[in-house]
Amino acid sequence: MKLITFAGPPSAGKTSAAIKTAEYLMHEGFRVGAVKFDCISTEDDELYQKKGIPVLTGISGNLCPDHYYIINIQDCVEWAKTQGLDFLFSESAGLCNRCSPHIRGVTGLCVIDCLAGVNTPRKIGPMLIFADMVLITKGDIVSPAEREVFAFRVSKANRKAQVLFVNGLTGQGTFELARRLKNAPETVSLEHGKIRFPLPVALCSYCFGETRIGPDYTSGSFPAKKIPIPPETVSQEDGSCVV
Repeated sequence: MKLITFAGPPSAGKTSAAIKTAEYLMHEGFRVGAVKFDCISTEDDELYQKKGIPVLTGISGNLCPDHYYIINIQDCVEWAKTQGLDFLFSESAGLCNRCSPHIRGVTGLCVIDCLAGVNTPRKIGPMLIFADMVLITKGDIVSPAEREVFAFRVSKANRKAQVLFVNGLTGQGTFELARRLKNAPETVSLEHGKIRFPLPVALCSYCFGETRIGPDYTSGSFPAKKIPIPPETVSQEDGSCVV
């Protein structure tokens, strides 16, 4: 069974790209399943079900969605094996640019869209930098020049990744994606496996439900990280303080 992780910002087109790719694989006789991780709620599981794709849904609630994903992904792999699946598409919530769902030895995809702006590839972080492939969506809405600039910025952020333009509505590019995924490594178990980039280490009072603001309510296992504030300087003319 081949596990494929789909990461990316919200509304980038992860589900549409995954479904179109799954349809090509299913047409060739492969059994494809999916697991959708989200924070509050999701209706994407219904889209998978309408295409006859078995799907699990994981809602993290108050937990960090990427921590929730790491805790549960092994159980999802075991479920996929009981279903006799050839492919399991794991789709992350994609809300934290500091996190990454990519696992060593598992094919990792990052889905981003051209409408996010040409500077977006520098802001996505580990889920783009450590991806094996970057799927660029909504390229049909921008000009050819913008497409090329965006793709260049992606390649600059991750020089090793394969870059592919896909369209989740028309299916353009997803046939090629399906072809490449056939060569993905097999995943027998994730027990003792490792993620490619560590999750945030912060553990503070706000992680445990604190809502009050101020130093008296801030505590944790890490030093408080303060935003740099420029010091006040004294004006030479009138002695007043200026910033």
